Amino acid sequence: MSKGITSKSDDYSQWYNDIVIKADLAEHSSVKGCMVIKPYGYSIWEKMQAVLDHKFKETGHSNAYFPLFIPKSYFSKEAAHVEGFATECAVVTHYRLKNDGNGNIVVDETAKLEEELIVRPTSETIIWNTYRGWIESYRDLPILINQWANVVRWEMRTRLFLRTTEFLWQEGHTAHATSAEAIEETEKMINVYADFVENWMAVPVVKGKKTASERFAGALDTYCIEALMQDGKALQAGTSHFLGQNFAKAFDVKFTSKEGKLEHVWATSWGVSTRLMGALIMSHSDDAGLVLPPKLAPIQVVIVPIYRNSDDLDKITTFVDELIPKLKGLGISVKYDDRDSQRPGFKFAEYELKGVPVRLAIGARDMENQTVELARRDTKEKSTVPQQGLEIYIANLLQEIQDNIYNKALQFRETHITEANSYDEFKTLLDTKTGFIAAHWDGTAETEKRIKDETKATIRCIPLNNKLEDGVCMVTGKPSTQRVLFARAY
Repeated sequence: MSKGITSKSDDYSQWYNDIVIKADLAEHSSVKGCMVIKPYGYSIWEKMQAVLDHKFKETGHSNAYFPLFIPKSYFSKEAAHVEGFATECAVVTHYRLKNDGNGNIVVDETAKLEEELIVRPTSETIIWNTYRGWIESYRDLPILINQWANVVRWEMRTRLFLRTTEFLWQEGHTAHATSAEAIEETEKMINVYADFVENWMAVPVVKGKKTASERFAGALDTYCIEALMQDGKALQAGTSHFLGQNFAKAFDVKFTSKEGKLEHVWATSWGVSTRLMGALIMSHSDDAGLVLPPKLAPIQVVIVPIYRNSDDLDKITTFVDELIPKLKGLGISVKYDDRDSQRPGFKFAEYELKGVPVRLAIGARDMENQTVELARRDTKEKSTVPQQGLEIYIANLLQEIQDNIYNKALQFRETHITEANSYDEFKTLLDTKTGFIAAHWDGTAETEKRIKDETKATIRCIPLNNKLEDGVCMVTGKPSTQRVLFARAY
């Protein structure tokens, strides 16, 4: 099986595209800017969904669904919000097509909507308009809702999973009686995301707050988790927003407090999207294809029989038929690939490309010796393992692989966080070492914009665990009390 994957060191962008396409994760759609997520890619997303959905419900949230279409007037009610999304909106203006008499289907100009509808770029406006009818008293709070949905943000330059006009995500929207409760929710959810990305995706993250210019449109505070890809660029892996009372005031959502006072509700929103698929690919994969952490691999173990005749195959299959229930009993997903249409070498290359964590090859000699040949995807090491107790060995090995993948990514991240003490040093590091750069900044939007315009680097976050230290801004020389993390980013 010829993989035809561009080397990561030669062209990182093409390497990424090659893996997405050749590992059967997704492809470009005939609809410009949109993608088709193929079954193998979608099965990884489904595993992500399942874990996150469980975590949301564990923390008291329920799923609901709100309309795809949002009246344009709703966006006018929160000025910062509409300004943040105005250039990305798809607008529905008509509700009918007709035949023009020449065999062409055209828009019926007489079927113009009284008010244009916006195709959902995010759901704060429609949800807060709905919450107004749900909330009267403190007894109705908190409302803890999550929605799994698709959204549309018009993009001119697209990359599969990372930036497409339509993408999949979840968005949480919660309503609270006090500011303290809303802030607690905001922090709780960024910790949920960090736990998922680190312990399931095996991607280390930095938890932090966004600067005012990088906050979500309409938020008072945006918390984020930032991950570092293998090319040294950052990727925002999740955000959680403290919205204050902005949306409650815009949509007149009030409640009667325990003290009998009429007050505006406090709000949060939070979300992750199929960008996580891009993070998963770019954090771990190599020139042979995907490297998947076992916890998210659709197939954790693949078994390939190697045989010369039907008797050999029958013996191998008898053993495999006994092994598979044992593996499944330990919660391990397994595939037995006994296709006779492909040679073992083709199968080995196929499952390596798709990132299957463990591959077992079993031949006639293995059956005589009561062994199997085991290959692990993360290190490409092969070993001969006894058949006795194999399921326990594999269960332990999968955890070892999960830990190894995380530690490798963590080591890369830790060796790519560098301090810069001058603007010249900062610019040199950006072009030579890449990664996160910790530097002092004077806290002004003007300096932040200058750095972005001149270097294409942005402040990824102000880390939550930041140590305070006296210093001076690397650009202006003005006083600073802490370093912030800069990077070029996706």
